[in-house]
Amino acid sequence: MASGGAVLRVLVAWACLRSTVYGPPKPDADMINLIHHAVLNGITFFDTFDVYGPRTNEILLSKALKDGVRDKVELATKFGHRIDARVPIEVTHQYPRFQAENLEQNNNLFNRVNEIALKKGCTPSQLALAWVHHQGTDVCPIPGTTKIQNLIQNIGALSVKLTTEEMAELESIADSVRGDRYLSTASTYLNSDTPPLSSWNAK
Repeated sequence: MASGGAVLRVLVAWACLRSTVYGPPKPDADMINLIHHAVLNGITFFDTFDVYGPRTNEILLSKALKDGVRDKVELATKFGHRIDARVPIEVTHQYPRFQAENLEQNNNLFNRVNEIALKKGCTPSQLALAWVHHQGTDVCPIPGTTKIQNLIQNIGALSVKLTTEEMAELESIADSVRGDRYLSTASTYLNSDTPPLSSWNAK
């Protein structure tokens, strides 16, 4: 939770990632401080994944959530495997959306997002988080960061209010993105056997 009861989850995996994909590993002390800063600012939902590291995220969390901190937060994790573990998922420059045939249109769309963010007085990343947050009460953004200043900026996204017209414009931009999000070899929700929402019982 954060300002006004709005929900913002923190993707602990990115904050604690031990892979060189996102740069050199950060010191435990820095990441623990980041997690504590998130809790002090009202973030109470942390998302992790056992393959990040791999398997070091939970160890880091166990250090960060000592001395009563664990009682203040909820934890979630993901599980599953890639179709071909030899193909890195995070090879951004190989993503279809960044290929030459798609790049020009997608760059134009990015510029439109920048223009909207400028009018709203926020950053493009805050606008993106606000757009996700406005999708409904059953949807919640999960931003990740390794820096406190970025965490503060992410929390600030909760203050960005979008009108129906602005949401429609952002939806139009999202629908116009050219190229798949992931490589064809990556395992995504399209490969999952998620049961329909109608079958879920909250009791």
